[in-house]
Amino acid sequence: MDNQAEVREFLTSRRAKITPEQAGLPAGNRRRVPGLRRSEVAALADVSVEYYAKLERGNLAGVSPAVLEAVARALQLDDAERAHLLHLAQAADGSDALTRPRRRPTRTWTARRSLQWVLDAVTTGPAFVRNGRMDLLAANQLARAFYEDVYATAGNHANLARFQFLDPASRRFYPDWDQAADTAVAILRTEAGRNPHDKDLHDLVGELSTRSDDFRTRWGTHNVRHHGTGTKRFHHHTVGDLTLAYEGLEMAAEPGLTLTIYTAEPGSPSEEGLCLLASWAATPQPLTPHSDG
Repeated sequence: MDNQAEVREFLTSRRAKITPEQAGLPAGNRRRVPGLRRSEVAALADVSVEYYAKLERGNLAGVSPAVLEAVARALQLDDAERAHLLHLAQAADGSDALTRPRRRPTRTWTARRSLQWVLDAVTTGPAFVRNGRMDLLAANQLARAFYEDVYATAGNHANLARFQFLDPASRRFYPDWDQAADTAVAILRTEAGRNPHDKDLHDLVGELSTRSDDFRTRWGTHNVRHHGTGTKRFHHHTVGDLTLAYEGLEMAAEPGLTLTIYTAEPGSPSEEGLCLLASWAATPQPLTPHSDG
């Protein structure tokens, strides 16, 4: 991905989100564009207008951490956005090759037996491992049942982003579809900043941009986020509505991969639903009769 274009569009989009009132500046009445002017961001970051304009044109190479932090404060970036700006600066310097984690190609990565044992030891909630491209790489039995719709369509390639934007079943699975779509794109955008040379990610973004207007529009917002904990709603075709909490754990032994576990509030209908799904998943399903001739 074009680093300068990424930087330019990210900084421009963040500047447009900050109103003068939020920045403690007079609003005035002759603003032709939303958000702050470049001169106002420069003043807030204590750099010259010319220097900030250079940054916003995408030239982050050689920028000091102090200046990056000043720009982050001026644009009121959250933790995920700060990290994204830092990753973009590292890529511009060429230092990201040293700072980004080594990542094994998805096509050849297989879970260690001990990791699969850990996943299988989680019996009351879906547990799975994914990468920053949202490929499902390993899962326990309950996660495979939970994401049955994702695995059911070969074209999804066990990828949650493809399922989200290209599979009609996602509209039923995610009752809050727009929110889930925003999250999926923010995860991919974050990964693009952290690992800008990932060809598989480039290919995935290109495919989704070509085939989904919903994805393409969201990709253009340049929103990023940390996706570590929260609550989501689902509708599973077998057990109905589920409201589940999740925790995402970065894997020290597998840099770039995340282990996620979903669980339900004890005593809730969602816990009953997960128990029913676990029972269904553990029951051998009848084979569909077919003719050999």
